[in-house]
Amino acid sequence: MTAYVEAHELGRWYGQVVGLNELTASIDAPIAGLLGPNGAGKSTFLKLVAGEIRPSRGSVRVLGERPFANRELFRRIGFCPQQDALYEGQTGIEFVILLLRLHGFDRKEARARGWRALERVELTDAAERATGTYSKGMRQRLKLAQAFAHGPELLVVDEPLTGLDPVMRHTMIALFRELADSGIRVLVSSHVLHEVEAMTNDIVLLHRGRLLAQGDVGEVRDLISRHPRRIRIGAGEPRRLARSLIELEQVTSVTFASPTDLTIETRNSEAFFRELTPIAAAGGFRVQSLDCSDENLEAVFDYLVQ
Repeated sequence: MTAYVEAHELGRWYGQVVGLNELTASIDAPIAGLLGPNGAGKSTFLKLVAGEIRPSRGSVRVLGERPFANRELFRRIGFCPQQDALYEGQTGIEFVILLLRLHGFDRKEARARGWRALERVELTDAAERATGTYSKGMRQRLKLAQAFAHGPELLVVDEPLTGLDPVMRHTMIALFRELADSGIRVLVSSHVLHEVEAMTNDIVLLHRGRLLAQGDVGEVRDLISRHPRRIRIGAGEPRRLARSLIELEQVTSVTFASPTDLTIETRNSEAFFRELTPIAAAGGFRVQSLDCSDENLEAVFDYLVQ
């Protein structure tokens, strides 16, 4: 598949603050997840892709064109920013229609497209309410509706699931998949790994304005396979449990995080979990909690940076 975003030594800074630094990447997945902790440069990169800001150095091409101040390209891109900037006195449908009219659609077509977009994000019941009365989740859905209502080739979405309840998150993830199946390429950012994994396996990891890794989620996870996994266990008798677990070949260390919690380091978490269940059952250690913190995105970043 032809890359729809190509960045070469792309940089953007704000005075003395570096937002993005020498990023070179090519993105061609139907849905690509842009991942990174807060401050990683995700929003800066998406603004450069959407043509909102100009690169300080390097270049970026979107759908084969330079995006900054490219009015014709703007018609081919849908952008849902992280920032909330609605006209509080307008109704939801008025807001979407206004932006469609600015795209060049006549009043009738804009109204039809606006209602279809609001239906897809399940906002028709609130379409004629003022946006000032919308909840955080409703505002997120409205921003998303305006981003794809005009039928873009590329949808650029910054932290779209923030503020949504679990049911609506599931609905929005399904919508992104549906849009990708219809031929719209989707570039979506998040700092939550499992949210992106529910949409796509293709990820781009940013850290402190630089490209840290890119590829399949499994391939990126393989990069940390040489590091031990940390597993925190809460138990009624943690010291007795620790004596049993330290005997396992795959356990490299045991430390006590609190009077009731111990942290295990293992180079083979699957083997460890297979051994843990019969040990816990036979020993009566009263295991109360189990948390593998190294499965989260922050752990991936920590290991890759190291």
